[in-house]
Amino acid sequence: MKFTNQTVVITGGNTGIGREIALSFAAKGANVVVNYIVNPEAAQDTLSHINNLGGQGLLVQGDVTKLEDCDNVIKQASKTFGKVDILINNSGITRDNLIMRMKEEDFDSVIDVNLKGTWNMCKSVTRHMMKNRQGRIINISSVVGIMGNAGQTNYVASKAGIIGLTKSLAKELGSRGITVNAVAPGFIETKMTDILPEDVKENYMKQIPLGKFGTPEDIANACAFLASKEANYITGQVLSVNGGMI
Repeated sequence: MKFTNQTVVITGGNTGIGREIALSFAAKGANVVVNYIVNPEAAQDTLSHINNLGGQGLLVQGDVTKLEDCDNVIKQASKTFGKVDILINNSGITRDNLIMRMKEEDFDSVIDVNLKGTWNMCKSVTRHMMKNRQGRIINISSVVGIMGNAGQTNYVASKAGIIGLTKSLAKELGSRGITVNAVAPGFIETKMTDILPEDVKENYMKQIPLGKFGTPEDIANACAFLASKEANYITGQVLSVNGGMI
């Protein structure tokens, strides 16, 4: 798959899965716009890798919970590269706890970043893509948004909401040549999962028929497929990348 002369915007693209998605698209010839809010050092490092891969990169700092920041991300991307072809909503946080112990602000912050942030970016890019009569929107959900998970009522609600948002927006934008899909990762090896206790990891492993955890590359490959011409007739769908967990 090649994305020469195409521009992809990735929220939370400076670390983890977002970084891998950014590097994957850069290697395939895309112009890559990396949105981030914290850790500018990681953002600069990601930009350097994008350039080393022969891609053209742009960093845009901004808070996805603020609609004006999202508008600016799309504005800067289109100003620099002329258009936005692909939006990948990857930004996300966790504030896990049992509901009896969860603070209201922990629920609100997760919904604001994960769900409202995705909605904000979709809103910001919609007019631009409608004008061009083409586009790809890919929202990162989660396996727990489908199956649920104890201790994550806030996170699960946000990721399940992303699935509903994806399906509804696909119906709104399909007539303009814009596809909207979601990727639902399972247990993926990242720095965040590396620090989990071994017994927790072993419990997850028992639920995975393939007997191994996924990698950020697996998610990047799924995003590349949904953004490609091979996925022209796919919209409103959830692509689960979970090793058979569900």
